[in-house]
Amino acid sequence: MDDCVELQASDLHLSANLPACYRIHGKIQLLEEDPFSPEDVDLMAQALMNERQQALFHDEMTLDMGYTTEAGHRFRINVYREKGHVALTIRYLNAELKSTRDLGLPVQMDYLAELKSGLVLVCGATGSGKSTTLTAILNNINENQARHILTVEDPVEFVHQNKKSIVHQRELYTDVPDFASAVRAALREDPDVIMVGEMRDLETMRAAITAAETGHLVFSTLHTNDAVGVVERLIGSFPGSEQTVARQRIAHALKAVVAQNLVPTTNGRGRVVLAEILMINAAVANLIESAKSKQIYSVMESSTRQGMQTVDQALAKLVRSQAITLEQARAYCRDSQTFERLLSGGR
Repeated sequence: MDDCVELQASDLHLSANLPACYRIHGKIQLLEEDPFSPEDVDLMAQALMNERQQALFHDEMTLDMGYTTEAGHRFRINVYREKGHVALTIRYLNAELKSTRDLGLPVQMDYLAELKSGLVLVCGATGSGKSTTLTAILNNINENQARHILTVEDPVEFVHQNKKSIVHQRELYTDVPDFASAVRAALREDPDVIMVGEMRDLETMRAAITAAETGHLVFSTLHTNDAVGVVERLIGSFPGSEQTVARQRIAHALKAVVAQNLVPTTNGRGRVVLAEILMINAAVANLIESAKSKQIYSVMESSTRQGMQTVDQALAKLVRSQAITLEQARAYCRDSQTFERLLSGGR
């Protein structure tokens, strides 16, 4: 696993009858070495798990866990089964907590760290850097504000040291039984900031919204690719009979949505964050409450002074700064005509 650090790989895949496969700068690369037998992979997985984790994997046939090597490098590991054999996906978690500036995140991320209450969602596909973005925001709070930060994670990924704030990190199945009950319990643990690793189910969503409504700053993630889609996904998770009330609660509790992706850089040696940003102002809150979410995108296009940013606006900035190529931008843009107009200086 420590080879990930030397190879600058974000992920390592270990599977039966294949050599080690690394994801380097977003692309899968197979090393030219002998393939692992099914028995080899099974033994490696067993060596990484304790008895409780082995029993859970036996029952569920999938398992998430954190692991730190003797060299001090931390990884998030998913153990699963495919074609009757054990396989592992191992993600390297850089122990160096980077700032929002180091990560090239938009300046709006610092504003999110200054919020006192409300719900902030960071969304995107698996591997889009959601956890890294949230870690940078929490680190900003930890370094600059005297607050109590409480996280609920599966597993704990980036370990925070107490700085100006105090940080308590709770791990699923080790410290808490599930996300929803952990968030509900958190309300009795005097937190200022709560980070929920993932909004996996309706009960977790309900608990997170309640926490945001009661004066806490809540951060979480969703697997949705665009900011407006997050709003509809959140509302759509509630039963039909509850959606009217849910719209009202979400309109008042939600403060911002960041939808992000990672795009290969011009030199091909890294990836840069592509961030769509929705700030919930009075106009957006009204559209959410009145079930007119499709109109939010036009508000985003005209509200750059309030910190909002569409995908196409973000892409135009990245091309002008030569961070990514024009060809890459065209592959990621939402509306080609809008993107070309923005690139030529139009609004």
